[in-house]
Amino acid sequence: MLLNQNTPHIPVLYQEVIQSFSSVEEGVIVDCTMGYGGHSELLLKNNPNISLIGIDQDQTAIDFSTNRLKPFSQRVKIKKGRFSVVLEEILKEENNISGILADIGVSSLQLDQKERGFSYESQTLDMRMDQNRDFSAKELVNGYSQNELERVLREYGELRNARKIASVIVEKRPFESAKEFSDAITPFMPKNKKIHPATLVFQAIRIEVNDELGELKRLLDVIENSSLNHAKIGIISFHSLEDRIVKQRFAKWAKNCICPHDAFRCECGNNHAIGKVITKKPLVASKEELQINPRSRSAKLRVFKIER
Repeated sequence: MLLNQNTPHIPVLYQEVIQSFSSVEEGVIVDCTMGYGGHSELLLKNNPNISLIGIDQDQTAIDFSTNRLKPFSQRVKIKKGRFSVVLEEILKEENNISGILADIGVSSLQLDQKERGFSYESQTLDMRMDQNRDFSAKELVNGYSQNELERVLREYGELRNARKIASVIVEKRPFESAKEFSDAITPFMPKNKKIHPATLVFQAIRIEVNDELGELKRLLDVIENSSLNHAKIGIISFHSLEDRIVKQRFAKWAKNCICPHDAFRCECGNNHAIGKVITKKPLVASKEELQINPRSRSAKLRVFKIER
């Protein structure tokens, strides 16, 4: 499947997504993180009998994807909002959901648009995926206490020197731009030839600003507590914290016995699994994709089949 090279965003693991949902012959696929429509377009092209509902909280992405998906307008609905909230509403309205895809991460276009404040060279300090929200990276960096900053950097950036970086931030703030902030912390970051020195700090702040891990957990809760059946669930993550959450939740969903580990014998009925894990190991980018899109190097796709 050839990609449309004229679009501003290359969907990661596109071949793996196509293959994972190839068995979905009818019903509705929900693209929880539609973004710039890359995965949505591929699913609509390769699954001609399905309809698709796209969700995004970024109005710029919605405007772009609305135009991009015009050839499939009879088969597409687009909804704005946080995907955990909107998906719960969809599951109450639709009874023929056959697939759910979520690409947990920032799109290439958001990263590249300097005015969005995700870039190390940006003259703003924002990082909001939904620009209607009040809380941005600027409020976080300039307003959090040193202990709060250390928590964010340790939990979401997995930085061993989180305490030192937090103290540097407090000492040198206030910051007005991402570039100013990046330049201030870079000298204190571990050297890594593969990534920008400030990458893990920016990642941690972005996750906190957008409550990304909380939103992922809520999405999985909505799916778990729904009446979905015979549906494929595909989750793409970009770092170990996200992947761990997905891996552990999928393992829980596939477990029949939920008795305590020290139970002498099973007393729960041994019938609590809601399906099976399709990908024992996560799917990752091929060599060919890595050449086209280096940002796909950290992407991992896990797939689960709900069979209640």
